[in-house]
Amino acid sequence: MVKNTGQPGGGPFWVENENGVISKQIIEKSQIAKESEDLLQTATHFNPVELICSVRNYKGEKFDLPEYRNDNTYFIVNKTHQGKPIQYIEEPGLWNGSMHHWITVFCDIPSECFSPVKSFEDLDNPLHQPVN
Repeated sequence: MVKNTGQPGGGPFWVENENGVISKQIIEKSQIAKESEDLLQTATHFNPVELICSVRNYKGEKFDLPEYRNDNTYFIVNKTHQGKPIQYIEEPGLWNGSMHHWITVFCDIPSECFSPVKSFEDLDNPLHQPVN
């Protein structure tokens, strides 16, 4: 995880599921109730930059990855497309909803490792420019 500098997106949170089990999860802004959105601003860290996982167990057997997916963690996203408001359903992705039952460890990494591209203008960041 990198330090939170106010970039749009989610962050690491403790989450309680419908069975009362508490686990570490990456939560996106769209998954947080409006009255609790200030949690993202006060969070010390931000979405992962490096995600390391194994698709095989210690015996070399493939994990059944759908077993680690929580289909109840879909959420509705409000965005704009070509200037018009739209809504769509975001199904469990690589971290949101698919970390269910993982052994999760969050590590602090240098902010210099993080250069998101969430809009065309982000490509002007020096980290995305060719080296002369």
